[in-house]
Amino acid sequence: MDPLAYLFGLEQFGIKFGLDNIRALLARLGHPQRAFRSIHIAGTNGKGSVTAMVDEVLRRARYHSGRYTSPHLIDLSERFVVGGRPIGAAQMRQSAADVQAAIEAMIAEGTLSGKPTFFEATTAMAFDLFRNARVEFGVVEVGLGGRLDSTNVIEPVVTAITSIDFDHQQYLGNTLADIAGEKAGIIKPGVPVVVGAVKPEAYDVIARIARERGAELILADRVPAEYGSIHVGLRGEHQVANAAVAIRLLEALERSGIAIGRQAIVDGLANVSWPGRLDHRRLPSGREIVFDAAHNPAGARALASYLRALGRTKPTLVFGVLRDKDVEGMLEALLPEVGRVIVTRPSNTRAAPAEELASRIRELAPALDVEVIVSPREAVERATTDSPFVVVAGSIFLLGDIMQAFSA
Repeated sequence: MDPLAYLFGLEQFGIKFGLDNIRALLARLGHPQRAFRSIHIAGTNGKGSVTAMVDEVLRRARYHSGRYTSPHLIDLSERFVVGGRPIGAAQMRQSAADVQAAIEAMIAEGTLSGKPTFFEATTAMAFDLFRNARVEFGVVEVGLGGRLDSTNVIEPVVTAITSIDFDHQQYLGNTLADIAGEKAGIIKPGVPVVVGAVKPEAYDVIARIARERGAELILADRVPAEYGSIHVGLRGEHQVANAAVAIRLLEALERSGIAIGRQAIVDGLANVSWPGRLDHRRLPSGREIVFDAAHNPAGARALASYLRALGRTKPTLVFGVLRDKDVEGMLEALLPEVGRVIVTRPSNTRAAPAEELASRIRELAPALDVEVIVSPREAVERATTDSPFVVVAGSIFLLGDIMQAFSA
């Protein structure tokens, strides 16, 4: 069976917490996660942005680094970036074949009780690819939560928790304290942990766990004054907070003897890119689209704040979301900042029905013009026909659908 087809076939196993499968699989592969120094980043929002920032700075400091993030927008290779570029197709296919062979052998031997999840397999691939590429640093973004996330098998030199807010409550708990406890599961004995600006009930949990594990806790509530008016290449006021986490994390690396330097930090933050986050694109017609995942209430509030700050005519919102999201929380933030909504449906089995979403929007904002166009591409085509300024938000999968459609 084609290795990549086999890999995507694992998506049927959904989300499964626990470290037994990934530990067994990595042992079979010769513990590739031990071949490089790792940095582990968790958080409700901002963890991908901080991962991209740290990776960019490390490369500016002339280290050979890799980053592992999820999910991807268009192509699986986006998850595995080495030297600033997605891994090559041949390398990715070979790694997928190696992981497939390991899984099948272990199942045949009885050392693996069943097939792993897609994320477990891609995590094993990431570490295998990093080892093969001889990276010096692997910057690893947590997939979901932290404590039982498949990435939580690395032995990092520093960890970070960017933010704590409500998302994935069915897995992480219904209070900020519960969610913080899951994300703080990445804290390792004696390993510094950088924490962004979080609410007291979340901070108290993180501080307690750090204290119990003898981990230095570093608060990143603002960009250090010695960096002056630093420019951040990613749009949005919330990226300033993410930059503060990245800086404190990089400073912790420096204190451990890893030379980075102020100029690498300044240049890296100024030149970082992270697709799908306040990502402005212009069509040949001159119409402008902003892609922003905004897939939970905190992300929606950040996008709404950005739109208010622009001071422009309210855009048309193309919106689609997964069923397990806090749709009301997202819509309450976004609807006051848009002039019209076109509801669509991402090509994901967990996507919420468009008509159902439209009904909820009409209840929340009866005066707002709401239209349903199930096809994401057709929804954007309609939006850009009628409006010079369009925002696509609600799901990373929706962004991927539309970006892929317009790049084809």
